[in-house]
Amino acid sequence: MKSYRKELRINMPVRRGYLNITPEVEKCVRESGVKEGLVLVNAMNITASVFINDDEPGLHADFERWLEKLAPEKPHSQYAHNGFEDNADAHLKRQIMGREVVVAITDGKLDFGTWEQIFYGEYDGKREKRVLIKIIGE
Repeated sequence: MKSYRKELRINMPVRRGYLNITPEVEKCVRESGVKEGLVLVNAMNITASVFINDDEPGLHADFERWLEKLAPEKPHSQYAHNGFEDNADAHLKRQIMGREVVVAITDGKLDFGTWEQIFYGEYDGKREKRVLIKIIGE
């Protein structure tokens, strides 16, 4: 069995946003040489997420509005965690959107459904964060 590991470094210039990382994951699958297996993609920070959905700007705007209703950034005083930081909402948003995805690799390619893409979600940006890509298979 083959094993491959790579970390992506992401530094979004804004507090919140979404980045399609599918091309980077596809590149890793090619580099790994794995034809049949699995790829794990996970955010290595507790205020960021990795998820699968459609690459459609309106949907991404809907995510932002929905998450802000569920876990509004302000007032910061509404959260106990914000005694020394101002990012409690980011922790909650990450919990909702998820930490990781696992995708099958079939015939050397990501085995996606229609319109599926892999996204990095940032909820407390303006600093470097990491995304782990781990591939196993034959």
